[in-house]
Amino acid sequence: MAKFELKLPKMGESVAEATITSWLKEVGDSIEMDDPVLEIATDKVDSEVPSEVDGVILERFFDVDDVVQVGQVLAIIETAGEEEAENDSSEDETVEITEAQEKAVEEITQTITTVKETVAPAITSGDRFYSPLVRNIAKAEGVSQAELDAIVGSGSEGRVTKSDILNYIQNKDTKQQPVVSKVETPAVQTKPVADTKPEVAPVIASGEDEIIEMSRMGKLVANHMIDSLQSSAHVQSFIEADVTNVWNWRKKVKDGFMKREGENLTFTPIFMEVIAKALRDHPMMNISVQGNTIIKKKNINLGMAAALPDGNLIVPVIKNADQLNLVGMTKQVNDLANRARQNKLKPDEIQGGTYTVTNVGTFGSIMGTPIINQPQVGILALGAIRKVPAVIETPEGDFIGIRYKMFLSHSYDHRVVNGALGGMFVKSVKDYLEAWDSQREV
Repeated sequence: MAKFELKLPKMGESVAEATITSWLKEVGDSIEMDDPVLEIATDKVDSEVPSEVDGVILERFFDVDDVVQVGQVLAIIETAGEEEAENDSSEDETVEITEAQEKAVEEITQTITTVKETVAPAITSGDRFYSPLVRNIAKAEGVSQAELDAIVGSGSEGRVTKSDILNYIQNKDTKQQPVVSKVETPAVQTKPVADTKPEVAPVIASGEDEIIEMSRMGKLVANHMIDSLQSSAHVQSFIEADVTNVWNWRKKVKDGFMKREGENLTFTPIFMEVIAKALRDHPMMNISVQGNTIIKKKNINLGMAAALPDGNLIVPVIKNADQLNLVGMTKQVNDLANRARQNKLKPDEIQGGTYTVTNVGTFGSIMGTPIINQPQVGILALGAIRKVPAVIETPEGDFIGIRYKMFLSHSYDHRVVNGALGGMFVKSVKDYLEAWDSQREV
């Protein structure tokens, strides 16, 4: 009988690890090729790992909630094929080892053992929870359990976030903990940072209250939002756009578009096309910040916030959005939105976004103050389209008429985007919408 190693497959660019959420097969279970063996989760996408062969699960190497790197062996599957002949030549060869070499090997072994004992893998201890990402960083950087437990967390209920542990690692070589001397001196003692952080009063639930555990994705989104607020200096600009031309044009062409393309033409692809044009006009909105440097992105990859059935949001990405015509944009928007609702997105389809758009008007809101999707520097919220009375200017004079209008709410990172750029960008979006060609052919 042959043995096959089932490994964690590559799941897309920049996806290096995944968390095991459940095993679908037990040791001893028979499986066929393409049968799902386990479920995994990356940052926001859940997916299954199928078997590549027919056989029986012989051994599993990880448990639920373990973090696995791409390429690591998840399980051994016994197949009906002949086992490859093993190279036993190493067993037949006699290698003479000198006394000095023996001593060197022994010293190295002792050193490795000491290091492993000193820096054991971080675990969730007591009432304090550490996310798989934080535990992974601690393990990679040699942060001991005691050090991890001493870090002051800025997350919910004092949890240690990614930013907390990275800041600790960056500063731990230069930063020393205050030492209290047994001999009194006139020197002023500095209080530990932990003493200056206000304690959060615990929330007490009564017997009639319902306690609901946050979902895995809910926790990820919550931590992502907190990290964003701690990283970026959020500033908002608001502008109102007259989209009467867009409204009337879509109403005129949508039925013919459906018959010809088999796709529903919503307002979203129209807005995405316009926003991609505005980003091309203002390339310094299509950037990321890394420390004290700015990374100017070559491609315009638009993230599109989509609501899931459980109320959470996911952001699939339209790659090279500025290179798509309206038909291509519509197909991309509809496909990603549909598969997002069915939880069928691939990990690579939520990676690499350079700017994000969220449609708060879907829920009836006329405007919003969205939180930036890190590591981007801007996000645009589209408000509900409303019929309102407006002053219309003409060569013959001004008059009151009924117009379709909407608010555009632009949140941007004031560390690198000043008010002029933030305002000019959203003004460009408004101008493109108001100048929409009502005779356009699609």
